[in-house]
Amino acid sequence: MPHIAVIGAGITGVTTAYALSRRGYAVTVFDRHRYAGMETSFANGGQLSVSNAEVWNKAATLLQGLKWMMRRDAPLLVNPKPSWHKYSWMAEFVGQIRHYEANTVETVRLALAARQDMFAMAEREGIDFNLEKRGILHFYRDKAGFEKAAAVNALLRRGGLARDPVTPDEIRRIEPTLQGAYYGGFFTPSDSTGDIHRFTRGLADACARRGVTFRYDAAIADIVPAGEGWRIRWRPAARDEGLAPQRQEAGEALDVDGVVICAGCASRGLAAGLGDRLNIYPVKGYSITVHLHTPESQEAAPQVSILDDATKIVTSRLGRDRFRVAGTAEFNGFNRDIRHDRIEPLVRWTREQFPRVVTDRVVAWSGLRPMMPGMLPRVGPGKRRGIFYNTGHGHLGWTLSAATAQIAAAAVEQVLPVEPRRLAA
Repeated sequence: MPHIAVIGAGITGVTTAYALSRRGYAVTVFDRHRYAGMETSFANGGQLSVSNAEVWNKAATLLQGLKWMMRRDAPLLVNPKPSWHKYSWMAEFVGQIRHYEANTVETVRLALAARQDMFAMAEREGIDFNLEKRGILHFYRDKAGFEKAAAVNALLRRGGLARDPVTPDEIRRIEPTLQGAYYGGFFTPSDSTGDIHRFTRGLADACARRGVTFRYDAAIADIVPAGEGWRIRWRPAARDEGLAPQRQEAGEALDVDGVVICAGCASRGLAAGLGDRLNIYPVKGYSITVHLHTPESQEAAPQVSILDDATKIVTSRLGRDRFRVAGTAEFNGFNRDIRHDRIEPLVRWTREQFPRVVTDRVVAWSGLRPMMPGMLPRVGPGKRRGIFYNTGHGHLGWTLSAATAQIAAAAVEQVLPVEPRRLAA
C-alpha cells in the first residue's frame, strides 16, 4: 500500500486526504497548526458559489484597482511598496487576460463537479456544517452593473450553470429582509452556503476514523529524496518562529512514497525547493461574523446568500445565530493584520442593507487566499516523480476543493497505483 504525505490540513488538504484514503492509500497529513482548518479555511464568506466563478483577469479589474488606490476602504487595495513577487505576479495576471473566457468557463465546470462530491462527502460521513441550499442572489444598483453581469452570465451558462435575471420585485420576494434600491439582479437557486471550518474539521475527523494520520504542530523543514520515495522532515511548529535558521533542526522524519502539496500560500516556497515554480500570491480577505443574539436580529438577517458586486461583499447565514459577511482583496504580502479600516466597511454595509440586525457582537477575521495569476488552481504532478500539487485556489477554495481533490488523487493513482485498485465504502 503506497504511503502518501499531504502537506496542509485546510479544506484542500483534508479533501485530498479523504479522496486518497478512499482509494486505498495510507495517508499522513502535516499541518503547522494544532487543528485542521485554522488558516484560510477558518472564516471565509461561506459561499459554495459556482455563480462567482468568473476569473478576475480583465482590463476593467486593473482600471478599477487604479481608481481605488487612494481609498483605504476600497474593495481592492494594493500596497504600492515594491516587491518582486507582487509585481511579477501582476505581470503574469495581465498576461492571462487573453484566457479570461476560457478560464472562467473551466472554473464553472470544476465548481459544478465539486458541488455533488462535497454533498456526497457530508452525507456519507454525517457532517453538519450549516449547509443551506437556498441559492445565491447577486444584486446591482444600476443598469451598467446589471448589463456587465449579463455578459458574465453568458460565460457561466457556457460552463453549464443555470443563473437567471431577476427584477427588483423578485429580489424582494427572494430575500424580503434586504433593504435598498436595486436595478436588478441574478439568482442561482442551485448554489449554497455552509461553514467551511465545521466542514473541514468534520471531514478531518472522518479521515482519522478511516486511518489517516494527522501530524499537527508540525513545521516542514524539508522534503528530500529517499530511495524511490521522499523523506518529510519536520520540527515542532511552536519552536519554528523564534529560532535562527542555522539553529533550526529538522526534528522528526517520515519516509513516504509520494507527497501532495496543499499548503496554501506556503506552497510556493515548498515547490521551489522541489524544482517547481508556483507563482502563488497571498491575497488577503476579511470577514466578520455577526452574532445574532436577539430574536429581532435573527428575524432581520437574510436567509438567502447575497453577493453585492459593486462592493465585492458576500454573505451567508450560518445557522440561526450567526451571519457571515466577507469581502475585499488586499495585496500586501504575508501581512495578516486585521485592520479597522478594512473591517468597518463590512459592518457599515451590514447596517445599511439590514438595519434591524444588531452589530454589537462582531468577530473580525482575515485570511490569505493562495492565488495563481490565471485564477485556476495548480492540480497535478510536479516535475519530479512522486510530487503532486493541489493548491492555488484563490477565492474559490471552498467551492472547488471537492473536485480538485479527486483530480489530485487520480494523478497520484496514475503514478503510484494501489494494487489491486479498490474504492473503500
